[in-house]
Amino acid sequence: MKTLYLLLLLHSINNNFFAQDKPAYNIYNSFGKKTSFKNLREKALKSDCILFGEFHDNPITHWLQFDLTNELYCPNLVLGFEMFESDQQTILDAYIADKLTEKQFKDSCRLWPNYATDYKPLIELAKEKKIPCIASNVKRKYASLLFKKGRSALDTISEAEKKLFAPLDFKIDSTLSQYREIRKMGGHGMNGNMMEAQAFKDATMAMNIVKYLNLNFQIIHFNGAFHSDYYQGILWYIQQTEVGKKKRVVTISTVSQKDISKLEKDHFGKADFIICVPETMTKTH
Repeated sequence: MKTLYLLLLLHSINNNFFAQDKPAYNIYNSFGKKTSFKNLREKALKSDCILFGEFHDNPITHWLQFDLTNELYCPNLVLGFEMFESDQQTILDAYIADKLTEKQFKDSCRLWPNYATDYKPLIELAKEKKIPCIASNVKRKYASLLFKKGRSALDTISEAEKKLFAPLDFKIDSTLSQYREIRKMGGHGMNGNMMEAQAFKDATMAMNIVKYLNLNFQIIHFNGAFHSDYYQGILWYIQQTEVGKKKRVVTISTVSQKDISKLEKDHFGKADFIICVPETMTKTH
């Protein structure tokens, strides 16, 4: 009788332990149905471009970025980074080719504060496997100049510098929900350029991605989720090009919720795959 009681007690403890188990993340599809990293990987393998939207300070997305890159590795793979600006391309190329020491690389690049924890693993993987990397973003000072003074302020920049960012006549679809939201945040007057500055970044990142799509590389591009959520931003600009219309693009987003067991409806449609992490998840910086 005592043995039976102990077995029932252990069974109860075991069930309670697993019932209280707290997953670090769940992955959902665009319709809010739970899916898996395996399904994400399989879809990514068949794509030409993956736009991996992250929370810059979230360790789960950075870990999944590394794992996906490692599993998708092939000689045709290229990595793209919002975190590196296009004028840093030569330095990034030199480091990947082992022509610079790590100290020289760090001293020469404007690295993000969380580089060591979040992006260094990807760069070191690229260096180890000789994966080309794209410094895709517009130079910060030019985005800032456009934000403060408008596009005309960039007219005096040299032609060589202009080749590093999207043509100044880039279009903006102000009806897109992401840009409407930014415009609402920016208000009027000088801050009305906030939407233009965001689009400038999106258009430049898309331009640099398209260069490699034209060469038939497979690309994983890492960017803040806002830049590709709802199939807008970077993806919208990619799809304005002839090559972009023909390529298969998979989008990934990141969201946080108090309860991750069910995706909140506000997040439906954000991406093909939505990584849902707890609001209490530790941040990297």
